[in-house]
Amino acid sequence: MWGNGQVNSVMRAVPVELAADVRALLEQRAASTKAAVRDAMRARVVLAASDGMSNAEIAHDLSVTINTVRKWRGRYAELGPAGLLDAARSGRPRQYGDLVRIAVVAAATAEVPDGAATWTHVAIAEQVRGTVFAPVSASWAGRVLADL
Repeated sequence: MWGNGQVNSVMRAVPVELAADVRALLEQRAASTKAAVRDAMRARVVLAASDGMSNAEIAHDLSVTINTVRKWRGRYAELGPAGLLDAARSGRPRQYGDLVRIAVVAAATAEVPDGAATWTHVAIAEQVRGTVFAPVSASWAGRVLADL
């Protein structure tokens, strides 16, 4: 409470209500050994919030900061399950679009050129330069494939 006797609404935890199917999905994600640790933690925050726990209790139980709890609780309340996904990051825009990325994947999955045992990043980059006329490097082609 502040001096005027009113509760500060900024400090009040955002209420979270879960439908049965969403709860089941979040429980599965929270218990998964295959899910990324960050995804499991976000699911645990929302599940605890829906059980009526305070932000401080959740933060203590999950060994995270109260700001982390506020963030994921608030994003879930605002956006639903989609709020638990990573937001788009700022930074340098992509140099090449999806067409060039598709060309890299197509080259890597095509039949290996005559005389070669396997595709190399250099060969993939040369193939892409010849088909979509984009000056891609071998290292960039490798990064595209690593992101798959």
